[in-house]
Amino acid sequence: MAYNNIIIEQKEKIAILTINRPSQLNALNKETISELSNAFLELEKNAQIKVIILTGAGEKAFVAGADIKEFFQFNVAQGKELSAEGHRKLFDLVENLSKPVIAAVNGFALGGGLELAMSCHFRIASDNAKLGLPEVTLGVIPGYGGTQRLAQLVGKGRAMEMIMTAKMISAQEAFVSGLVNQVTPLPELLETTQKIAEKIAGNSSTAISAAIRSVNAGFKNGVNGFQTEIEEFGKCFGTPHFTEGTSAFLDKRKPSFN
Repeated sequence: MAYNNIIIEQKEKIAILTINRPSQLNALNKETISELSNAFLELEKNAQIKVIILTGAGEKAFVAGADIKEFFQFNVAQGKELSAEGHRKLFDLVENLSKPVIAAVNGFALGGGLELAMSCHFRIASDNAKLGLPEVTLGVIPGYGGTQRLAQLVGKGRAMEMIMTAKMISAQEAFVSGLVNQVTPLPELLETTQKIAEKIAGNSSTAISAAIRSVNAGFKNGVNGFQTEIEEFGKCFGTPHFTEGTSAFLDKRKPSFN
């Protein structure tokens, strides 16, 4: 599939998905959200791909926010639909994707950009990264999951402060608060993220998918995360990867997961 605003590269078992609108600081417009949605679905179906890295083109921004020009004249109903469609089409899709998605956050990750990074399963940031949710300066709140995922990651108090003050925090502050997993010099960001992805790609993809579902279940209303874990644990026993992994352990060799 041809794309206007994103680039997909494959490096063995790893896909690097780059949002390519550097002149707009990779801002999310409607077309880019649709392209990202299609790309993630395409990569999920690709059996060769085990891990996806999401990043932004250039050194200035991962994603500097949403494209305000597209919705500044919306009414209440249109605003609600904008949020609901974004959740369904991209942000919830990424969070629940069966393959690990790592955000390589280079530069600004603001508004919808930070929300997209938080939808990923975890985040590695460059040392020049700035992260924040500035929506209240526009008279609106984060609408793509920001009020929920930020609180889950950094705690209610920190999330309230970041959202209410609209302040940007540094990569180091994000690391201390648990918003990002690691901080690395900008020139080393992709290399560092790829090394982590390679380690993940060498493990059982079926077990990793089960782990994603189990962890996510603990953050869903009305879902018993422990029961989900029990069910997913049991299902693993019926997979070829379980047979290979346990056999390799008993044979004292490295497992080979296809």
